[in-house]
Formats: sequence, structure tokens, C-alpha cells
Amino acid sequence: MYNPKSLKAEEFINHEEILETLEYAEKNKNNVELIDKILEKAKELKGLSHREASVLLACEIPEKINEVYALAEQIKKDFYGNRIVIFAPLYLSNYCVNGCVYCPYHHQNSHIVRKKLTQEEVKAEVIALQDMGHKRLAIEAGEDPVNNPIEYILDCIKTIYSIQHKNGAIRRVNVNIAATTVENYKKLKDAGIGTYILFQETYHKESYEQLHPTGPKHNYAYHTEAMDRAMEGGIDDVGLGVLFGLEMYKYEFAGLLMHAEHLEAVHGVGPHTISVPRVKKADDIDPDTFDNGISDEIFEKIAACIRVAVPYTGMIISTRENEKVRKQMLHLGVSQISGASRTSVGGYAEKERPHDTEQFDVSDQRTLDEVVKWLMDMDYIPSFCTACYREGRTGDRFMALCKSKQIQNCCHPNALMTLKEFLEDYASPKTKEVGEKLIEKEIENIGKDKVKQIVRERLKKIEQGDRDFRF
Repeated sequence: MYNPKSLKAEEFINHEEILETLEYAEKNKNNVELIDKILEKAKELKGLSHREASVLLACEIPEKINEVYALAEQIKKDFYGNRIVIFAPLYLSNYCVNGCVYCPYHHQNSHIVRKKLTQEEVKAEVIALQDMGHKRLAIEAGEDPVNNPIEYILDCIKTIYSIQHKNGAIRRVNVNIAATTVENYKKLKDAGIGTYILFQETYHKESYEQLHPTGPKHNYAYHTEAMDRAMEGGIDDVGLGVLFGLEMYKYEFAGLLMHAEHLEAVHGVGPHTISVPRVKKADDIDPDTFDNGISDEIFEKIAACIRVAVPYTGMIISTRENEKVRKQMLHLGVSQISGASRTSVGGYAEKERPHDTEQFDVSDQRTLDEVVKWLMDMDYIPSFCTACYREGRTGDRFMALCKSKQIQNCCHPNALMTLKEFLEDYASPKTKEVGEKLIEKEIENIGKDKVKQIVRERLKKIEQGDRDFRF
């Protein structure tokens, strides 16, 4: 029986409810009266149910689809303005005991090079990332209780936060590791992590078990219920995501939104972020072997419908996608992107991009400077801000500010100040020139004169060498 308040995976992600939802959506995909009603509700900026959003995803009426896209872009602006948060993944280890058939790190892959960073190697990676200008990382590691125990992850987090190189500093470490215990989530919380991220991969239980034939990840319920344990362990911000292409996308979409509804119903806080990765080519992985691959057009439609349904969430797209797709997704609700990513263990410290330990092919291989300039050329503000996390604006506190749209009073000036740091410390001359003009223009969009004055004073201090101002 479907119950969003249940703590049992098969009740809050209920198979029969999803099938009924998909049937309802298919039946009403061209019901203009209902679609208009759903769009009007979406304009209230309080979100949609999984069933309502599934109708929009199924809709085949071109002008209505365009309305969804326009609304998605407007909602993103209403909640997050024209800021785009930038981060990078950091791969610590590709040792893994699972048998996931879509990932080259799977246990049976005997020819991939296995590697685990020492703390000195972690330091070298972090310095390389700091030298690019990164302030926010998402650490990744395979599931291996011998090679990658929680103690190793905690040591790495401590090392990352400890490194001060020139003007560089990693100010927020998000964590993307396997489902674990409440006790271990408490340890991660105490270590000062930002968001705990865990991709569901697929919400279809039968497919999930087939795609994860061996290893602890095979346990669908334990994996799906991980976010509840994380929140029980005190982690305020969690990030959801599925790997589109493994299962039918409409099923995954409904399951993803049901998971968001479950977190709201039980904890009063929905997902801090939702990621939208697609299956990509990797060492021994051919995405064409998965028969549920989706086109760019469908991918973009999914993103727009997520933004309309879950207006407050941060939406993430990685360098799995190329520049063209990433550009389009920015117009459809994406608010966070990775830049200059390397998906290999120890990849940043190498001059040339290594391929022997890559988790997947990187489609967008531009430098961080190039990505920053690209965003600014489109009138987006590249943001390296981590202030909310360090000021305690997390969980329900962040969500209250976000849903009331008050968060922009902090985020907009913080974005400008962190961009100024990047321009002073890392940008090429051309990028700096574009950025200075953008900052001057965007200062005028700060609503309060007092805040505007403070920002101007702090920008001058940044030019003089001071760092890390925040509201």
C-alpha cells in the first residue's frame, strides 16, 4: 500500500502507485483543461505531486510543453536568480565490492586499474583543484569496507578541509558514498560535510536487483531507505538522483518525485539537490546495451518537469553532458554544474587527463576558466558560495528561506563576492574583464542599499587581498 509517511521503501516508493500514475498520465496527456489546471498550480511555486507532474511529462501538445519550459526557467529565476553554483567531483578510490552492471568499477572488472588515494595524494588533488579556483567538492568512492571504510572517508574529509594553498580553500565537501548506517552518518555530520548524495540508480525494484546482482548494493530496501537514516544521523541536506537510461524514464521520474514527497512528509525537508545523470560510455560499459536510453529532447523535458514539480531543489548536471546539452539545461531549471571534472582517481594532479581509472567519459572537457566565462557570457553569475552551509542555513532553515525566496538576499551578494575572488586569483585576463563588467551590473540588482554598500566595500577589500566575506 502506498504511504509517503512510511519508512519502508516499498511503501513510499510503491510499484502499484507508480503504475497507476503512469496510466493516469497517459490517459490525460492531451487533456488541455487538466494540464492548464496543473500549470496554474505550478505557478503558485509550491510544487506538484508526482501524479500531476507525470501528466506534464507525458503531455504531447507542443504549445503546452513550451509553457512548461518557460515556467521552469522562470521558477529557477524566482528561487535562485541567475546564479549557477560550480563544483567538482573528487574520486578517492575505485575499489568496489558491488557488481553494478552499468559501472566500470564493478567487482568483476579485472582489467581496470584499481587505485586508492593516500592522504598525500588527496592533498595533491586538492591543491590542483584549488589552483583552478574550486571551493566546493563532491567526494566519490566505491563501496569496499576493507579499502574504503568510513574511517578512510573521514580522514580524507579532514585532509581536504585542512589544506590552505595560496588563497585557495575548499569550503564545502559534499559526500557521495554508498548507503551506510545511522552511526556512520553521524560521523559524517560531525566531520562537517555539506550534502549527502546518493543516487538511487533506478526505483524499479526488479530492475534494481538485476542491475545490482552482487554486493551489498543489491539490497534495494537498505539503499532506498538510506536518506532516512542520514537524516536520523543529523545530516540536514540530502541529494537524490537516478541514472536515466537504466529503466523507463517515466517510471523513474514518478519514483524520484515520490521520494522527494516522502522526505517532505517524514522530515519536513525535501531534497537539497536532485541530479540528472544519464548512462554514458565507460571502460567496459556500452550505454547502447541499455534499451531505455533517452534523447536530448526527452532529457530536457524531464529536467523542466522536475523544476516545476520541486521548485526549491538545487538541480545538478555534470560534465557527463556536452556543452550544448548543458546550455539548454540551464534554461530549464539547472542551478548547479560541475566544471573541469576528472572522473579518475588521482586525475587532477596529472598534467594530462588519465583514462585508466575513469568512471565515465567526460563530454565537457573545458577548463574551469572557460566554463566560468561561458556562463558569464550568457549573463549567469558563476557562484563559488558556500555560506549557507557555514552559517547554519541548512535543512529546514535553508528550505524556509528558499521557499519564501528570501535566500536571494544572501546568495546574490555572496555569489558576486566569491566570483570576485575567482577573478582576482585564478581568471585569465579576458575572463576577468568580462567578470568585472558583470559584477558591476549585478550589484545594481541587490535590493537593499545598505547591503549594496557593504558589498562594494568588501569587493574593494578582496582586491586588496582579503578573502571569505559572506552574508
